[in-house]
Amino acid sequence: MTDHAATPAASATEPRLADLDAGALAAGYAAGTFTPRAVAEDVIARIEAREPELNALYLFDPAQVRADADAATERWATGSARGPLDGVPVTVKENIARAGQPKPAGTAIPNPPMAAQNAPTTDRLLEAGAVIIGSTTMPDWGMLSSGVSSLHGITRGGLNPAHTSGGSSAGAGAAAAAGYGPLHVGTDIGGSIRLPGSWQGLTALKPSEGLIPLDVPYTGRAAGPLTRTAADSVRLMAVIAQPDPRDYLTRAYAGMEWSTEALAPTGMRVALQLDAGSGLPVEPETRAAIEHAAELFAEAGAIVEPLAPFIGPEVLDGIVGFWRSRSFADYSALTPAEQAVVLPFIVEWCRAGADYSAAETVRNRGMMDEMARLTRAATAPYDLVLSPVTPVAAFPAEDPMPILDPLQTMGHISFTAPYNMSGQPALSIGAGIQEDGRTIGLQIAAPIGSDDRLLRIATWFETVRGAEAAVDWSRLP
Repeated sequence: MTDHAATPAASATEPRLADLDAGALAAGYAAGTFTPRAVAEDVIARIEAREPELNALYLFDPAQVRADADAATERWATGSARGPLDGVPVTVKENIARAGQPKPAGTAIPNPPMAAQNAPTTDRLLEAGAVIIGSTTMPDWGMLSSGVSSLHGITRGGLNPAHTSGGSSAGAGAAAAAGYGPLHVGTDIGGSIRLPGSWQGLTALKPSEGLIPLDVPYTGRAAGPLTRTAADSVRLMAVIAQPDPRDYLTRAYAGMEWSTEALAPTGMRVALQLDAGSGLPVEPETRAAIEHAAELFAEAGAIVEPLAPFIGPEVLDGIVGFWRSRSFADYSALTPAEQAVVLPFIVEWCRAGADYSAAETVRNRGMMDEMARLTRAATAPYDLVLSPVTPVAAFPAEDPMPILDPLQTMGHISFTAPYNMSGQPALSIGAGIQEDGRTIGLQIAAPIGSDDRLLRIATWFETVRGAEAAVDWSRLP
């Protein structure tokens, strides 16, 4: 077996080990071409080169990474590998529990809670032999669509550090784009996986509700993959999309076929939604990219029909209002000293939740159910729904939101939030690159429980979208 630990950089014609997808890594391990330790060394080198600027990792212990990679190397050498993810690098968002590690949720509040046990996702990854490179950053309480945090500072985009990473799975998106290994897990309650995906050219899936079990379930919340390719999302889902009794809101799903084989949408009834009915207007370059994507579906034999707006502003405003109240409840429970370290934008944002009466709070909470009802009713006739992920392209990394007034609603999540509430799977996949280099994500949504088919369709889309619509990962440092 050849170990390339001493020479991690690839030649001009070969990708670096850190840039190989999970399938290529498993094949290389099995053939003895390279080892998990060699791959870990290349990922560590990449992190050391880029992390001072990107700030994507919260917990990173190179000694532990090397030890875990050595154990995986030994398993492959002795024919006892645990499966295709054994020795493959992966990161998890900091709110995905790792036993004995802190969970500060992006805030600088002292003495963050310590995880007593692993989250289900963490357990599944460790059982599969994956090498957890570290935990990735998030903004305060996950309530921003950026990487701005009172604890971490600013997490920057892996494609262009001047741009936001997106959030709240900020570090996960930056780590995926920068090549801190192939597999990354984030969480999403209104777009927090798909927004970093859209703004960094990734494939990023918010799965069907409960398909990936959570140890802290909540209405609309999901965990899911952020990867450079749809195939790697498939490989990750095959491991972490397994039932776990700790998620008391989970549902039973029929077995899924996690195949990396492309599936064309021939004969499928596909909706095209270009107006969410609320939130920010769609920027012209984004609209053009989504319309072109719909043309590719039609050329493949899909029946593409326009879909009218189905979520009014009062529904989105009500949900955001409830989130404000929920966060204000958390904020008001802090001591004055603890409140002083919370990000000022978040403080102003959640204080607006104190003004709602009990009746208004209940009505706002009811808008989650109303959004779910409206979304399922509007999309029921279709196999797929195409739309922008978000109306706007990436904004400056220093900004907490694309809308800088904390008292305005979250007008950039009007396309993503409906599928959190309805529980339907929805993913972001790169569909275009603007003249200024910012990426555009196509959102593809599908019926509950069709995640495996959805990812196969995403795999097909990668084959037809054209090189001009996809990030050239080989050009990154």
